[in-house]
Amino acid sequence: MARVNATIPAPRALDVRGMTILSIVHVVDDSNQSALPALLPFLIASHGLSYTAAAGLMLFAGLSSSVVQPAIGALADRRSMPWLIAAGVFFAAFGLALVGVMPNYAGIVACVALSGLGIATFHPEAARYANYVAGDRKATGMRWFAAGGNAGFAIGPLLLTGLVLAFGPAGTLALALPGALAAALVLRELPRLRGFAPERASRAARAGTDRWGAFSLLTAAVCTRSMAYIGLVAFMPLYLIGVVHATKTQANVGLTLMLAAGVAGTMFGGRLADRLGRKTTFVGSTCGAAPVILAFVASTGAVPNLYLAYAFAMFVGFVIVASQTAFVVMGQEYLPNRLGIASGVTLGLAISIGGAGTPVLGLIADRVSLQATFETIAALAFAAGSLAAFLPRTASDRALIATRETRVALAQRT
Repeated sequence: MARVNATIPAPRALDVRGMTILSIVHVVDDSNQSALPALLPFLIASHGLSYTAAAGLMLFAGLSSSVVQPAIGALADRRSMPWLIAAGVFFAAFGLALVGVMPNYAGIVACVALSGLGIATFHPEAARYANYVAGDRKATGMRWFAAGGNAGFAIGPLLLTGLVLAFGPAGTLALALPGALAAALVLRELPRLRGFAPERASRAARAGTDRWGAFSLLTAAVCTRSMAYIGLVAFMPLYLIGVVHATKTQANVGLTLMLAAGVAGTMFGGRLADRLGRKTTFVGSTCGAAPVILAFVASTGAVPNLYLAYAFAMFVGFVIVASQTAFVVMGQEYLPNRLGIASGVTLGLAISIGGAGTPVLGLIADRVSLQATFETIAALAFAAGSLAAFLPRTASDRALIATRETRVALAQRT
């Protein structure tokens, strides 16, 4: 028996140093992604932009940062290029830093597109190396990387607003500093990070077969879930103002609380995905968000109460974002030979498609009510969970089930 046990490789543990660096850099990268919406009111005031022109900037940002991520992921799958992590975070910050000093709309568009391309360049390789350093408990490890992005998304508007209020539109130039520091940190760590990448031959031998059918269904579920999540981000401040009668400042506080709770949800969901399974966590989180959203509408619509609304906003953010680590890791497990494409789709393209549903939600708000918009968001969350229920289980999930069944059998014998 001793000889048999000696041949079993020890489980790989999370590399804390590597994951900490990737998570910190993810904070910096995604803070630029969420800072642009906060910058729009200042651009409207300083350049006299119309709402249509301002919305066009969001379109350019979305197209450049999300739609091209699968293509960059496919390129990275052919040849590992971890230096793209440094280049991506640098240009994500550098492009947005220049927006505040551009003299005309064309220059602003060019800088927004540059920032978006930086964001697109960052995610596929960063998520791939986060997978490598996560060890054998992928979801538990990857939750730190996902939480970094959610934290950056939460602090981006606060950072941008503080800089512009203190220094005017030119205050955006300060955003280049954290981007440059993050890029320098990655470049310094590149030799060590490269050591976690398995050799191509051994990676292909261990990875298994890509399951494109399962990944396509996962993409549909993630896109539907993203429509719900982006809808919450876009309409939570409007709901707090229009229904709960909050001020603009109070509404932005509510949005920040929801996003911050999402960071905690990411951490909880990652651990849950390794204990209960990726599919169970994805289905439970997205379906579970639906009744919470409906309860939020029912309670705050009847008797507007700002603090009750804050509490529900945090609960909603916690529950729906708890699914993120699960579906990112599922995508990587469905396409073990295409980690770049898997990450580019689940972290990029799905978000872009999710944002495409926002105008429809706005139309519902205009034609019916904000409450009806949130009821639609709840329906989208439930639909995403229902789609996820049809996903085949990954090898990791099957292993968890087999382990539980073995423990039950042993307990019955004793």
